Amino acid sequence: MNRDIQNALQILREGGTILYPTDTVWGIGCDASNPEAVKKVYELKKREDSKALICLVADDRMLKKYVKEIPRAALDIIHIADKPTTIIYDEARNLAGNLIADDGTIAIRIPDHEFCYQLCRKFNGAIVSTSANISGQPTPKSFEEINPAILKGVDYVVNLHREKICAQPSSIIKLSNSGIVKIIRK
Repeated sequence: MNRDIQNALQILREGGTILYPTDTVWGIGCDASNPEAVKKVYELKKREDSKALICLVADDRMLKKYVKEIPRAALDIIHIADKPTTIIYDEARNLAGNLIADDGTIAIRIPDHEFCYQLCRKFNGAIVSTSANISGQPTPKSFEEINPAILKGVDYVVNLHREKICAQPSSIIKLSNSGIVKIIRK
């Protein structure tokens, strides 16, 4: 795992893209603060940049760097959720402008996954995590199902968990600073 982390860190720091296993599905990632790297992810997925992407951070301390205000309910959800849960927060900051939704929100998850945790921690920053598929195509449930264009299009492919069948994508909940809660995806 350490070699994969070091290789992925080098690519992220150079503004490249990686393909990596997460706590949900295989993801395409990049430095979430680098607009050119984020643009590469949108192009690789053939996805309009008006559709926001998810980021991963190591812990709630790192989360504070990217969200102006963390609603109290978010911390409760993070610590008690029994499945991977992505939360959409108001007032994103310190991220690439093309990653933040038009309304100023950002979707962030703290993964329960050792590789992702270590990668975010050692990178000391948020990493994009969007499903490893071309926009409009099904999300691959295993490494073998990943489109060859995605495999060729990234700068580095992590060599872990390739035999694993992936879980469902994360639940997504929008928590506004005004207290409104909306379930986007169960």
